[in-house]
Amino acid sequence: MIPDQWYVLLESDELKRQPVGVTRMGEKMVFWRDGDGKVICMPDRCCHRGIELSTGKVLDNGRLQCPFHGFEYDASGKVVVIPANGMTAPVPRAFHVPPYPTHEAQGFIWVWWGHNPPENLAAPQWFADIDESLYYKTAHDPWDTHYSRVIENQLDVVHVPFIHHNTIGRGNRTLVEGPGLEWVGPDAFNLYSYNKLDDGSRPRTPEEVPVPNPDHDFRLEFIFPNLWENHISDKMRAVIAFVPVDETHTRIYLRVYQKIVTLPVLRDIFGYLLLPANIFVAHQDRRVVNTHQPPASALRMSEQLIRGDRPII
Repeated sequence: MIPDQWYVLLESDELKRQPVGVTRMGEKMVFWRDGDGKVICMPDRCCHRGIELSTGKVLDNGRLQCPFHGFEYDASGKVVVIPANGMTAPVPRAFHVPPYPTHEAQGFIWVWWGHNPPENLAAPQWFADIDESLYYKTAHDPWDTHYSRVIENQLDVVHVPFIHHNTIGRGNRTLVEGPGLEWVGPDAFNLYSYNKLDDGSRPRTPEEVPVPNPDHDFRLEFIFPNLWENHISDKMRAVIAFVPVDETHTRIYLRVYQKIVTLPVLRDIFGYLLLPANIFVAHQDRRVVNTHQPPASALRMSEQLIRGDRPII
């Protein structure tokens, strides 16, 4: 897993008043909200005896209390009260669980996973074409492989007519032209897909296909390290956050954004109706992607790649 980056790790709706313990980035983490509602994320381990802090509770004063001996943590991860020593007794500096920087926006919770974060840490990126005019519903889906493999799958234009032969890949368009890539910053790129029937002609190279595509608004966008968007049309998007659980497990948050139906109750019903079809397509992939060997991708490995794999590379 690549350190020193913002990762989407939870949805805001998953974190209410009390602490939540999850495994992310291969480690146990506790998420909680302080008295101001700000998200705090720390290793899920009390510095006293190693008890999981997620089994404790958030007090009325906004502190996280360990369930074992009542130690109280503030938003900086410092123990500020050791009940056995008395409410006014000083607490040694060593009683501290350093928190990770967090950011909450778009209904997601990001964590800056790494060491020594910069003082002026910039907020994570988001998709410029998604705003409050679009409504979304989310499905949570577990995959039994490394998050890098799940990301690669969503950037793979070669597999579509085979895995999805009866859904989004209908038409047997097996010949891959391009694919076209357009960098939109140091940490994000657009992908333009050009698949067609194999008529015996030479496929156009990535340099020969139009980028962007003036005839079609469809494109994929990837923001490092774990956000992907399928720009289906002006009124519909699909977004996936590829959340690393550990070396062999990933949790995807799949959202469908739309502004086709905007009336409050109807838009919720419509949003829920859009999710099953998208999950069905994702599960066509999951059945195969879970069999990747090795489970994690790497810059140098034994796989023999082709030009159509350019987005993965």
